[in-house]
Amino acid sequence: MNLARVIGTVVATVKADGLECRRLLVIQPLDEHQRPVGRPIVAADAIQSGPGDLVHTVSSREAAIAFNPSFVPVDSAIVGFVDQVNLGDRR
Repeated sequence: MNLARVIGTVVATVKADGLECRRLLVIQPLDEHQRPVGRPIVAADAIQSGPGDLVHTVSSREAAIAFNPSFVPVDSAIVGFVDQVNLGDRR
């Protein structure tokens, strides 16, 4: 599972086929302790998330097929909300 926090939106006046009704959001990838990892990226939103949401993302082919039945040209997609992160007893 890839954790990320939605930190912004992207406005695109022209989009590729299959993305016309999809939102593009800026996300900050996070580690298991919810600390930023790397640089923010743009992801297509499959779940109606918004700024501030903690989300689960997929990349590569999984992102492209997240918008079934259409195959869309994206490298990252937001596919789920994260309600809680529990690391258990990690010693």
